[in-house]
Amino acid sequence: MESTAIHAAKQILFIVGIILLAGSFSGILAQKFKVPDVVVFLLIGIGLGPELAGVIDVRADSTINQLILIFGSSYILFDGGAGLRLKVLKEVWITIVIISTVGVLITTAIAGLAALQFLGMPLITALLLGSTIASTDPATLVPVFKQVRIKDRVAQTVMSESAFNDAMGAIVTFTIMGVALGTGGPFSLGAATFSLVSNALIGVLIGGVLGYAAAFLIAHEKFGFLLEYAPLVTLMAVVGAYMSAESMHASGFMAVFVFGIMLGNKDTFGFTMEEQEQEKLEDFVLTTSLIMRMFIFILLGSQVNFALIGKYLWGGIALVLVFMFIARPVTVFCCALPDRRTRWSLKEMLFMSWTRETGVIPGALAGMLLGMKVPGGEIIASVTFITILLTILIQATTTRWLAGKLGLLLDEPQIPLRSFNGNDLPTPE
Repeated sequence: MESTAIHAAKQILFIVGIILLAGSFSGILAQKFKVPDVVVFLLIGIGLGPELAGVIDVRADSTINQLILIFGSSYILFDGGAGLRLKVLKEVWITIVIISTVGVLITTAIAGLAALQFLGMPLITALLLGSTIASTDPATLVPVFKQVRIKDRVAQTVMSESAFNDAMGAIVTFTIMGVALGTGGPFSLGAATFSLVSNALIGVLIGGVLGYAAAFLIAHEKFGFLLEYAPLVTLMAVVGAYMSAESMHASGFMAVFVFGIMLGNKDTFGFTMEEQEQEKLEDFVLTTSLIMRMFIFILLGSQVNFALIGKYLWGGIALVLVFMFIARPVTVFCCALPDRRTRWSLKEMLFMSWTRETGVIPGALAGMLLGMKVPGGEIIASVTFITILLTILIQATTTRWLAGKLGLLLDEPQIPLRSFNGNDLPTPE
């Protein structure tokens, strides 16, 4: 008779095998129907979950699920940062800063008022729900823009926003939670602002230092002794950046994103890699990111609770419609119009108004609130999942179509599939 540990290990191996198998076929379907793969992963996860087929049953609060969420999101975010160009970020940084800070507050307020109206929640709980779903999701947006070819500055603004607004979303959420639980004392704008700035700056500093160090150890002409182990360096540095930032109460996601930017733009600092080693690193990063997307979204889909969603379905749908068609456009126009330097066109702002998928980070925040038994935690978790499902299934699948209609779709990829060699390579057919 086998031990409990061996039985549990076999169960985990079985689930891993099922996810990899299902993810592989899902990727083929996504290519065939020309939709982002995260959409298919999510649907397959729903089908395999305990509510339907019952093949995959991983609790949202389990250690393995949290490990996959944290590391997977971090690595996907690192990959997204590595594909961004510093010269483009210099052009749009004003919009990114405003939409990642003030924009989160605007979205929180509008979504909170909608929750107050349609769900009859107390004001503080409604605002807590608004802040939970206010941040966009890099784990969804980065893969979408890897597959849908959009103008550089638009794609990189939306992706950068998704990385930077996670810190703001978390700060606002936990500030409101403190008020809801009576543990945070009276709200202090000064304290919240200081927390946001320090959170962001520490994350940027840690990511920048580790990114430069990794580039130096991998690609320095004389001292790059870890060149052959570059793929392993990315794993170590992603974990190190996230854990270092979190241990200092800063944003781990900010740190890994900046780490990716530094390593992806290493040519700017005078570091180059041999072509063979570049290709090995790039292939590893692409494959690892793909596997992480499979695990995150198939598991996320498998954790759908139809009973909980059904309980708040219509109020949740009404809130999501306000969220998509009022909160996001108001946020984008209020935050992009003041940026006279970038001079956003109407079509670009309309596209950014539609592109704001909700995913892993809001889901994780909702799970934490539920676990902490915050007042209204059950309804927050339910509506958050409705928001995740609708925004991914509706907005992610129509991104290519809308970009084409607005004339923003490009023939060549705006983010090279090989992010580390400094050259834009064509997408393989």
